This record gives sequence, structure tokens and C-alpha cells, in this order.
Amino acid sequence: MDAAMSRIEQVAKGRERWISVGTTPWLAANVLPLAIKQFRKGRPDLHIRLFDGWLDEIQQRVQAGKLDMGVGIFKNSSGMRRSPLFRFALMAVFPDQGAAINSAPTRWSSLSEQRLISLTKDYPHQLIIDKQLAKVGIVCRREQTVKLLETQIALVEAKEGIAVIPSFGMLACRNRKVTMSALIDPVVSLDFYQISNRGSRLSEDAKEFSRFLKTYLANWAGSSSVR
Repeated sequence: MDAAMSRIEQVAKGRERWISVGTTPWLAANVLPLAIKQFRKGRPDLHIRLFDGWLDEIQQRVQAGKLDMGVGIFKNSSGMRRSPLFRFALMAVFPDQGAAINSAPTRWSSLSEQRLISLTKDYPHQLIIDKQLAKVGIVCRREQTVKLLETQIALVEAKEGIAVIPSFGMLACRNRKVTMSALIDPVVSLDFYQISNRGSRLSEDAKEFSRFLKTYLANWAGSSSVR
């Protein structure tokens, strides 16, 4: 009640409140703006500055106090407070096979000898993919390594190879002539986190947005068939 009254007073006085959030370029372009728009319907007094950058850059800015929080697939790090937001799975993307989504899942073993379009080691999930391929004894031909998810999917569309991506990347595939398929045996999950500086207290505004984002991602994933 006190927090609500304080917000009403701030609006009445015409004062604007700000928090800052960092995430990777694709998420900053395709997911966070819509979340921010939805959030501000209930909190028009609270403005959110969005920073798009690589994960290590975001983490450095959070540690330096230049960002209130970061959102993404972050490793655990001393000095950082890390809270889970959502869990995604890995999926395979193939050149067009006549359907946007293949109803039959793909086994990791079937990726053997495929030409693989990979992302750089800047992406923690690429390390997880490489580890899983080695674990199940799968050897792929490393066709190309690129920096952006959009480039990766475009090369698959051009029939230069296949890709393994997190399921939130389904949105990047929908306007491309590619076919997506769930990866099984085993299903490999990726945890999506919100990070903040352990040495400083997260503001009530930032906590409120974090709670909203957790619910928003769950609803977004469900409505987009992203799991």
C-alpha cells in the first residue's frame, strides 16, 4: 500500500521513474519491447531503458551499477545475484521440408555428419550444444560460425547446413523457409535468468518489473508455442 501511494504521489508531482535492463540484441528487438509496452499499461510512471549487447558486456554493466538488471542465459558469477525466469529447450532447424514445424521430434544421434551452422562462443548455449554433441558421440561438419541468430537461420534457409538453437528462436524462423523440430534423447533445457548486482539492493520498481517479466515470458512462450 505504501509503495502504491508513493507511485501515485510521484505521478501527481509529474516525476518520472526509471530502471535499466540489458539483454542480447535479438531479444532486445523481438521480445523485451513488447513486454515493456505491456508492463507500462499498468505502470505509466515507470520508464525502462533497454540496453542491447553481448552477455559479458551486460554483466560488466550490471556489476558496475550501470544497469539495474540483465536478462539472458547467464552463467553463475560471484558478486552477481541470479534468479531463474524461464526454461527453454534446444531444437533443430533444417532447410525447408514442407512444414514450419516437424511433428516428429529429432534425435541427437541423427545429427551425425550434418553440416552445422554454429554461433560463436560468446553464447553460453553454444557451449552447451557442443558439450551435448560430444557427450552423445556425434560428429558434425562445422560449416560456418556466425555471430547473430538471424544470420544462422538465414544460412539454414539457404541450405548451407542445419542449426541447433534455443526454442525462443522459433520467432526468428517463422518468416524463413525452414523446418523446426524438437530435439530428444535427451531433451536439453536452457535456463533463462535475471541478474543483478549482489552488492546493491534491487529497487522495488526493478523487482516489480522482474516479477512481471517472469509471468510475461511464461504467457508469451505458451501463446507462441515456444517451450
